[in-house]
Amino acid sequence: MSEPTDFDLDDDEAFAEATLTQAIETQIESGEPPAAKATYNKLSLVGYPREDILMLMAVVLAYEIDAMLSEDRPFDNQWYEQTLRGLPDLPPELAIDDEQGDPEQD
Repeated sequence: MSEPTDFDLDDDEAFAEATLTQAIETQIESGEPPAAKATYNKLSLVGYPREDILMLMAVVLAYEIDAMLSEDRPFDNQWYEQTLRGLPDLPPELAIDDEQGDPEQD
């Protein structure tokens, strides 16, 4: 009988990242939603590397999935597509604080 396998947090994060990236690549290839391919094309044209585009799009998808699960509601396609189309700018709820918790300077 085999013993349970302990999963490292890094393994879980790598799996989640790979799964989200695959979902984004599928959306781009299928053209569904249309905003996925449009966003990829737009960011490619302005010089973003493929890896960066996929990461930005995966952040948006991960946020919406988390919100959907925590709020026990359906996936918000309208928010998702609107947020994709707004990339590379992230909405305030997705903004990354570069100062690691320092108060904003005005």
